[in-house]
Parts: sequence; structure tokens; C-alpha cells
Amino acid sequence: MRIGELAKLTGTTPDTIRYYETFGLLPRPGRTDSGYRIYAEDEADRLKFIVKAKRLGFTLDEIKGVLTMHGHGQVVCDHVLELLDDRIGRIDRLVADLKSFRAELANLKAWADAQGSMLPSIGRICSIIEQSEFAPGQQSLRMLAEAASGESGTHGR
Repeated sequence: MRIGELAKLTGTTPDTIRYYETFGLLPRPGRTDSGYRIYAEDEADRLKFIVKAKRLGFTLDEIKGVLTMHGHGQVVCDHVLELLDDRIGRIDRLVADLKSFRAELANLKAWADAQGSMLPSIGRICSIIEQSEFAPGQQSLRMLAEAASGESGTHGR
């Protein structure tokens, strides 16, 4: 099958497929006499695996590691379990950070509500921000900013 057919079959784009080839996630395809890429059915299965792994939050480097291990005949599920444990731990830390950050924002909002009409006279620009003293939440802010901009780990593909 050609690259457009593979993209449609796997819910990706030809650009993504070419990127995965360059990154080493997919083998270089054969070519027709006219130079079109031609893919075997097993490349579709491999690409579907990559897409599913990306949806689970695995980075392209992690996926490449799993595929390399598999290519060397190693059993990869134990490695994937370790990656999942690591990911779950990071999510737990992020959730705790978000909860703490949310509580600080709620406290800041409550303080601002209590100040009422005095707010403009308290600060130079905006006393709500100027009175804020909380530093945690930076990890949460970075992740939220990355999500808003469409970035997720190693390339958003």
C-alpha cells in the first residue's frame, strides 16, 4: 500500500509516517519504479502500535526502545510495566501539585474577593498578583502550557 493508504488506515498523516521513518520507528519502505513509498501490511500493525503507545503518553524515545527490544527478540511487557509505573508516579505527583496549586488560587481569589473595592488602591499594577506568594504549581503550569500549545513530550506527532 502507498503512504496515503497507510495514513488513512492508521489515522495518521503522511508527514507523521515520514517523520517516524526518519526517527527510526518505522523501517524505510520499499519504493515503486516511480519512486512511491510502498508499505507491507506489517508496517500498518507497527504504526497502529505506535499510535496506541502515543495515546497512552509514551514518548517517541520510549516507543523506539520498546520496538528495538522487540526487534532483538526480547520480551517487552516487563519493560512496559516499568514505564507505566514511572508514568503513574509522575501523574500522581502532578495531581498533588495541581491540587496544591488549585488551593492556592482559591485562597488568592478568596483574599481578592474580601478586599472588594480596596483592590485598586493596594497594588501598583494588580494587587491580586502582587500579593501572591505561592511558588508550587510550576510543573502543572508547564504541562498545561504545553497541552495548550499542542506539544506533548517528544514532538507532538
